[in-house]
Amino acid sequence: MNITGNTILITGGGSGLGRGFAEAFHAAGNHVIIAGRRPQPLEETCAANPGMTFQTLNVESADAIRAFAARIVADYPALNVLINNAGIMRAENLLTEPFDLSDAEATITTNLLGPIRLTAALLPHFRQQPSATVITVSSGLAFVPLTATPTYNATKAAIHSYSQSLRFQLRETSVGVIELIPPAVQTDLMPGHNENPNAMPLAEYIQESMALLQANPEAAEIQVERVKMLRNAETSGQFEKVFGMLNRAH
Repeated sequence: MNITGNTILITGGGSGLGRGFAEAFHAAGNHVIIAGRRPQPLEETCAANPGMTFQTLNVESADAIRAFAARIVADYPALNVLINNAGIMRAENLLTEPFDLSDAEATITTNLLGPIRLTAALLPHFRQQPSATVITVSSGLAFVPLTATPTYNATKAAIHSYSQSLRFQLRETSVGVIELIPPAVQTDLMPGHNENPNAMPLAEYIQESMALLQANPEAAEIQVERVKMLRNAETSGQFEKVFGMLNRAH
């Protein structure tokens, strides 16, 4: 993927990783469209980055995604990059009786069904482009789970597997698939994350990821140094050790 000259749609683009990547790609010379449920952060992000545009989208609704995809392709026919970034992360106590499934179901709908539905809706358009890219955002927790957030981990593991299958099926088309694998990053994904001294500062994560994208335009995965311990835990024979370190306080 060339990191400049694209028309890029970023879900969850009004805050956190989404806003960080939106601003970085905007500065790199791309037309960036951000999408999300809440207009206010989208408006604020666009106001701070003249030329960036936004559309509202409820990724929990299959009907809304279909209508959104049709509208976005009509409004931006040059669209050639999708970054499936929107996501939620919630702690769950699986021993609670009766267990409330609402958080688990919302997490699966947002983190897994949302990207699958939006990717499927946009693929016919992308396949007509000379070059297009689907970027998925998984997590280091796809490879070593944080036990306090079981459904989040599961959706990110599923996104990793989905990305591999999608990449293989699209191998003879003009559409590439890149998986971003973040470590813990200082954002508002969960309460306290933004102040977590063990999490990677957002600006550092964006800067390192953009440098990796530029240096490795054909990369299947973008792994900053901080996530490699999680990503490679099993293959390096360190899974139990890393699992224990990650979950010591939980």
